[in-house]
Amino acid sequence: MASLDDHKTNEEISINHVEIPIHAIGVEPKPNQEVKERRNIDYSQRAQWLRAAVLGANDGLVSVASLMIGIGAVKENITAMLLAGFAGLIAGACSMAIGEFVSVYTQYDIEIAQIKRDKENNNIGGVGEELAQREKLPNPFQAALASALAFSVGAVIPLLAAAFIRNYKIRLVVVAVVATLTLLLFGGVGAVLGKTLVRKSCIRVLIGGWMAMSITFGLTKLFGIAGLSM
Repeated sequence: MASLDDHKTNEEISINHVEIPIHAIGVEPKPNQEVKERRNIDYSQRAQWLRAAVLGANDGLVSVASLMIGIGAVKENITAMLLAGFAGLIAGACSMAIGEFVSVYTQYDIEIAQIKRDKENNNIGGVGEELAQREKLPNPFQAALASALAFSVGAVIPLLAAAFIRNYKIRLVVVAVVATLTLLLFGGVGAVLGKTLVRKSCIRVLIGGWMAMSITFGLTKLFGIAGLSM
């Protein structure tokens, strides 16, 4: 039979081998800061591309559709409408590219100057930190190319919608309907990717597009009638 001392020894061993969970003493595991920072960087980069792409496509769609509807208000000829839309595509894509390039390059210069000031004031830890900050800087050439391509994609949609329709009234209606549906699509895609409210984004984009097309059509029609009556 086991003695009393043996029982005490077994109890002491079992007590010494008790494992206390970390959570029981209030110590929580630290989150992975590196993963969180990487996610934030990826989201900021995606936001830059998203802004350029959505704005470019939306501008291309609204600008060319409004231009075509405006020309259609005074000209029933399909050739005039398509030529106006194509000219708007080329001019708009160039304008978007140049504007985005200038804007992003200005931001780039400002951030480079700030990095140099931080380096002079010893606010940057070393070469590695400086390189990391430079890698986060926006690329003006990429932004310009993305804006031009996005504008062209949006502008092509009303051109294709009107290209094969000979009837004047049907052509105007089709361009307006296609532009409306595409505006809803752009608004929804931008909201989903940007983690915002889909309905609010769609309504905002749709109202803006309708206003642009309506104003262009109305003023062009008014000026056309006034010009013809003179």
